[in-house]
Amino acid sequence: MSIIQVDQLTKTFSRPIRGTGAIGAIRDLINRRYEEKTAVDHISFTIERGEIVGYLGPNGAGKSTSIKMLVGILVPTSGEVRVDSEIPYKNRRENARKIGVVFGQRSQLWWDIPVSETFELMKCMYNIPAVDFKRNMELFTDVLGIQDFMHVAVRQLSLGQRMRADLCAALLHNPSIVYLDEPTIGLDVVVKKKIREFLLEVNAQRQTTILLTTHDMSDVEKLCSRVIIINNGRKMFDGDLDRLKSDYSAGETMILHVDHEIGLDRDISHLGVTDFTYHPESGSIQLRYDKRQAKPASILAWFMERTAVHDFEIKPAEVEDVIRDIYQDSTSCGLGEAQ
Repeated sequence: MSIIQVDQLTKTFSRPIRGTGAIGAIRDLINRRYEEKTAVDHISFTIERGEIVGYLGPNGAGKSTSIKMLVGILVPTSGEVRVDSEIPYKNRRENARKIGVVFGQRSQLWWDIPVSETFELMKCMYNIPAVDFKRNMELFTDVLGIQDFMHVAVRQLSLGQRMRADLCAALLHNPSIVYLDEPTIGLDVVVKKKIREFLLEVNAQRQTTILLTTHDMSDVEKLCSRVIIINNGRKMFDGDLDRLKSDYSAGETMILHVDHEIGLDRDISHLGVTDFTYHPESGSIQLRYDKRQAKPASILAWFMERTAVHDFEIKPAEVEDVIRDIYQDSTSCGLGEAQ
């Protein structure tokens, strides 16, 4: 059975329309007007126990609103959501015991007390058995490397230290599901690597389900087996990364290492090339083409007739490029839900 079930989930907000100037302010006092804003628009999906799923979208797409309904902070306008058989907003206490939450720009730690005391408080809040608490603390302090700042006040921690402590706090009570909102934002590559390895280990050992919201495509590629993409409150894609690339990625990049520059004013659009740049410092030509219309062999042959090509490489589209193309298509073409 799916651990998260979302069926036609919708959230609409009413917000006041404010007039301008003194006359507008007086009119608002007499006759307040409102407009409806649909933040989440009939989204449906299921997540199986033990999955790591990327929940992606641009700013304002509806990601945070969706997460707040899954957590139980917001009540849906319509539709249904169940998390481990619980309706989150109706059973907030039971739901809270089953989930962990990490927000990259907010902390659940007590600001003025040492990290170790925060963990002791959480032990009491969640009624964590002493044996489980000790085992988790030994594992988390070792893997996350937080033993060096366990007795430091939270306000004195660096961002990377605080994020590691937040992850530990979110997982102390052995939650079934963890919601991560930008867990590696602003962190250096070393800390990012440590956090990703930690999440993969927890997922492998405990089958913890992870729903990850991020703008860092490296997080997605390193952690997620599946992605859900939303935009303007609607679901645009739901599937694994390979299918995302095969279904939506038509762009490839070819890099040629050459003897000399080919005139950039040459028209090579007939080869399907959409972008063409010479980099004199590296003696390379970088070009992009649509692989549905272009043949790499024909492009390579065209250049070899005009200059000596010492080496070349072909790079498939990055996930970030693919997702950006989906956003642009949905905005310019008015696309509906894609699966």
